[in-house]
Formats: sequence, structure tokens, C-alpha cells
Amino acid sequence: MKDFYHLILAIASAAMVVGCATSREILYFQDIDEVQLKQLATEYEAIIKKDDRLTIVVSGPDKTVTGPYNLTLSELGTGGGGYSSNPEQSTLSYLVDPDGNIDFPILGKIHVEGMTRNQLVNYLTREIGKDVKDPIVYVSFRNYKITVLGEVRSPGTFTIDSEKINVLQALGRAGDLNLTAQREGILLLREVDGKLEHHAIDLKNSDILQSPYFYLQQNDILYVPPSATRVATATTATGIWSTILSSITTVIAVISLITR
Repeated sequence: MKDFYHLILAIASAAMVVGCATSREILYFQDIDEVQLKQLATEYEAIIKKDDRLTIVVSGPDKTVTGPYNLTLSELGTGGGGYSSNPEQSTLSYLVDPDGNIDFPILGKIHVEGMTRNQLVNYLTREIGKDVKDPIVYVSFRNYKITVLGEVRSPGTFTIDSEKINVLQALGRAGDLNLTAQREGILLLREVDGKLEHHAIDLKNSDILQSPYFYLQQNDILYVPPSATRVATATTATGIWSTILSSITTVIAVISLITR
């Protein structure tokens, strides 16, 4: 009887070994020791796009003159700025319209699409500075989000509290890749000028560290497909384990009858 249970354990162990991935399938940056990496492009800045929601606050030494440049609750419903009064948002914000514009108090319509946050800060500081002494302008993205799907531990959509996140950080937000994930075929989906583009990312190759797709943009989607082993296992595992369990159950039943 003891030998029989040892046999069952051996069968189960063998099945698990067959499904295990090798280190060549799961390690990141496998060529990191063979390549000479250039300095990372740390100057990356997010670009303002249509449907972005921006928080813009104007301040300065004299609040009475900077006040008119800030949205107020009394302006709600007038159509100015495409702002939001969502109770979850403590500050009113500007929604970039389909033409890439915002309607800003006093200054009127401003085309912000294609600007970086710093460029918009500089523009507003210069324009407001024509009438206000030493204005201080604060701009931030309100709805900077990325989505990670597929073979990760915690897929979902994540709101980013900054405007700079790379592929590795995004995967970290999602709990990292499962062992059954494909490392060299990660799909990046990105909307550019109203069209959806797709790019392949290979985490086994260190070139990704200098890729233009290393840093993500707002609303990017990362899809991590399952490995070929995972797909093959998924299509056959149910039948194999059903057969194994059925066989084990039958053998146990027979032995029970014999040993009575």
C-alpha cells in the first residue's frame, strides 16, 4: 500500500515538472551583461492629449488679482473650461476638448494639445504675467491612467500620481508577470491621433531600456499574453488531470475491495 501511494506522488510530481518553465523562459534582460547600455532618456515628459483632465491653479502675492484666473463653483454650468465638479475631486479641473483646447478664465480658449505640463505652465505664467505681478501657476494631470491586462497577478486600470511611469513600474503596479506569462511578446496599445497603434515589447532583451516605448503615456494599455506552454497546458490540462484523477480513484477503489 505504501508503494502505491509513493507511485501516486511520483505521478503528480512528474505532471508538475512537465508544466514548469525554464529560466530562459522567465528571466528579464537576459543579455544585460553582454550589452553596453546608453544613458537612459530621463528627459521624458508627458504630452497633453484630447480628453485629458488638467488641474490648473493660479496663485501669487495678491490673491485678489489672481482669483479671477481660477475656476469657481459659481461658474459651473456656464460651459467655461470643460471643468468637473466631481465630489471625489477637491479642485475643479479643465477637460481638453476634441479640438485640443481648454477654455481658461480671462485668457479664453487655449490650444493645449501637444504641450508638456511645463510648457503650459510657462505659457500661462507669461500670459497671466502681463496683468499680474509674479504669478505662480500649478498644472497637473488629473486622469493619468494606464491599464495592464493578461498574465499578471493583479490586472486592472491604475491611476498614476505622477506623469512618468515606465513599463517595469506599470507591471509592478499589477503585481508583476505570472510565471506563465510570455516575456518577449508583451503588447503595448497606444492611441495616436485618433488611431490605435500597437508595439511589441521584449523583456528578455535589454534594448527595451532605450526604447521609445519604455515610458508609458496616459491611457496606454499593456497586454501580457500567456506563454506557449501555458496555452498548451490550458487546452490539455483539464483532460489530463481528469484522466489521472479518475485512474487514481479507480485504483484506490479496487485496492479497497481487495484488502477488505
